[in-house]
Amino acid sequence: MTAALTGCTFGSSIDNLMTPPTLSTEHEQIYKALTDAAGTAISLKYPKSGKYLSAFIVEDIDGDGGNEAIVFYEKTSLAAPENTLRINILDQSGGKWRSVCDTPTEGAEIEKVLISKLGTNDRINLIIGSSLINRSEKNVAIYSYDSKNGTIEKTFSEACSFIDVTDLDGDGETEFLLLAGSATGSLAVAKSYKLDDEGKYHLYSRELSGSFTEFDSLSYGEIDNGRKGLYIDAVSGAGSIQTDIVYMDSTGLNKVFADPKDSLATVRPAGCSSFDIDGDGILEIPVQTISPGYEELPVSEQMFITRWDFINRDNRLEQKYSSYYSVGDGYIFVFPEKWDKKVTVKRDAVNDEIVFCAYSDGKTGRELLRIFCAEDSASREDRISSGYMLMGTKGDSAYLAYIPYNQTTTDDGLSPTAGDVAVGFKMK
Repeated sequence: MTAALTGCTFGSSIDNLMTPPTLSTEHEQIYKALTDAAGTAISLKYPKSGKYLSAFIVEDIDGDGGNEAIVFYEKTSLAAPENTLRINILDQSGGKWRSVCDTPTEGAEIEKVLISKLGTNDRINLIIGSSLINRSEKNVAIYSYDSKNGTIEKTFSEACSFIDVTDLDGDGETEFLLLAGSATGSLAVAKSYKLDDEGKYHLYSRELSGSFTEFDSLSYGEIDNGRKGLYIDAVSGAGSIQTDIVYMDSTGLNKVFADPKDSLATVRPAGCSSFDIDGDGILEIPVQTISPGYEELPVSEQMFITRWDFINRDNRLEQKYSSYYSVGDGYIFVFPEKWDKKVTVKRDAVNDEIVFCAYSDGKTGRELLRIFCAEDSASREDRISSGYMLMGTKGDSAYLAYIPYNQTTTDDGLSPTAGDVAVGFKMK
C-alpha cells in the first residue's frame, strides 16, 4: 500500500548501444524484424523507470490473447533536428515477427511506460512518459493499437511531472493519474482521468497547495476509513518540501488539506519523505521541531527532534510518534512513550555519536542511549567489544546502540530497555 512511486523524473541514462548478440533469442528475432523494416542505422531507447526497463516490451496490447512487441528506437542516420523518438509495433505471423506499424512519439527519452485498461473501457492503453534531452520538459501520451488495421492512434497527450495508473477510489476500475507542475506562478495540479465505454476521457482535477514545479517523493497510503490516498511530497523551496494528500471518491478528486495553509504545517528539509513508520498502512509525515535546550542557539548549532504526524478523521495533523531522524545516515529512532517531552538530543563530535539525554526544568541530565554508525569493520567490532548492540546493517554501514547502566541512583523511569531500542530503531 505504501510503496514509493516514481514518475517522470528518474536516474541517469542507460547506455542504449545494444546489438543483437547481447539480446535474448526472442529479442534477437524482434530486432531483426525491426531492422528489416527500419534499417540498421538505429539506436534502441530504454525507459528510465517503472516495470518496463527494456527497449523491447512483449505484451498483449490489443486483447486478442497473443503478444505483440513494442520497440523504442531512434534513427541515427537523420540530422539532429529530425532524430525523432519512434515506436514500432511488431506482431507474429506463422511464428515469425514482422513490423506492423511505426510512428514517432514525443520527446527524446522514454521516462516510463504503463500498459493498462482505464475506467469502464476494455481498450488496452499504451501509456508513454517522455522527456526532452535535458529532461526538463516532460510529457505523457496514450496510444491505442488496432491490430485489425495495423495502426496505432494517439488518444491523449499532456505535459506532466508524474504519471501512474491505480484504482484510487476503490470502485474496481483503474484511473490514470497525472501531476502537473506549476507554470508561470499557477498552482500545481493533480488530475485523474477515467475512460468511458465510448473512449472519452473524463477529467477530475484538484489544485495543490503551492506553485510546485518538482516532486520529492510520492507514495500511496491509507488516510481514514480505509480510503487510499496519494501522499505528495513536493519541493516547496530551497532545501524544503511539504506534503499534500489527494484521494478520490464519488464526488471526484479531493484534497485532505482544503486550506493551503494547513499544508504549510508539513514543511521540513528535503529528504524527510512521508513514511509508514509503524507498518499499519497509514503514512506518517515527518515534521522537525527544535530539540529541548536548543531554542536560543543559532540554527547552525541546533539539534532537532522529528515529530511523526498522521491525518486524523477531521483531516487534521495529529502527532503519533517522536523520534530522532538522521537523513544522512539513513536511520530513525522512534522514542519510547516514556520519553515524550522528557528527552533531548546532542551530538558527541569526538566519538561521532548521537546521544539521548534526560531533560527536565531546562537542564540536560544523564545519558540514556548512544547510537553510532560504523562505516568500517574495525569501528564496528570495536564498539561491539565495548558492549554496543548491533541494530542492523545497510551496505557498508553498521548501526550500533549503547545503553549506559548504573549512572545514577535516581530512578526517573527513562532508562530504555534493549527491547525499547530494538523496536524503535528503523533503517530507511
